[in-house]
Amino acid sequence: MHSPTPASAPFSRYQLILASTSPYRRLLLARLGVVFRVEDPGLDEIVTAEEAASSAVCRLAHAKASAVAKRHLDAFVIGSDQMLTLGNKLVSKPGNLENAIEQLAAASGKTVRFHTGLCVMAPDGRHLTSDTTTDVTFRTLTEHEIVHYLNIEKPFDCAGSFKVEGLGIALLHRISSHDPTALIGLPLIAVVEHLRDLDLNILDFLPKRGKKRTKRQ
Repeated sequence: MHSPTPASAPFSRYQLILASTSPYRRLLLARLGVVFRVEDPGLDEIVTAEEAASSAVCRLAHAKASAVAKRHLDAFVIGSDQMLTLGNKLVSKPGNLENAIEQLAAASGKTVRFHTGLCVMAPDGRHLTSDTTTDVTFRTLTEHEIVHYLNIEKPFDCAGSFKVEGLGIALLHRISSHDPTALIGLPLIAVVEHLRDLDLNILDFLPKRGKKRTKRQ
């Protein structure tokens, strides 16, 4: 169980499970202060060249949530997936310095689009799926800036080769999105809205806290 602070069980009789092994998504959900678990959906994430990124992220988010929900019939499950496109080209995680240099050089002075798919599934099988888009415009970057940044932050596990929550923000000119957390991997505004639309308030997953003891005189 992953909880931001030691606490007893939440008010809800249901579990909240994040169907992801991403440390970035785990940290984002922990911002809400709720009690939740993390579980690997165990899926092969295959995308064909013909499939649009907006469709693919929603399909994969649903597949992840569904895989975990089948194992836990008493849980609300959150699945998410993200893809980055530059024009019509899908941009993957660089994996190493050479690929990262190539990615940032290609994005220099241009706008890339992040598609963040989300699926929230209720114990009764109802689910809501959405795609939050975020447009990121890079400054015109010099080769020195690119190499210097990458050697400092080493964002080789991040599509686009930068971390907006860190020094990567210095590479950017503009970010356009109605949900700033979507860019990091989990749109929290949509998570809360989807849970509410599935008849559950996120406050139900806050940890119970004991009453404060009054000091005796």
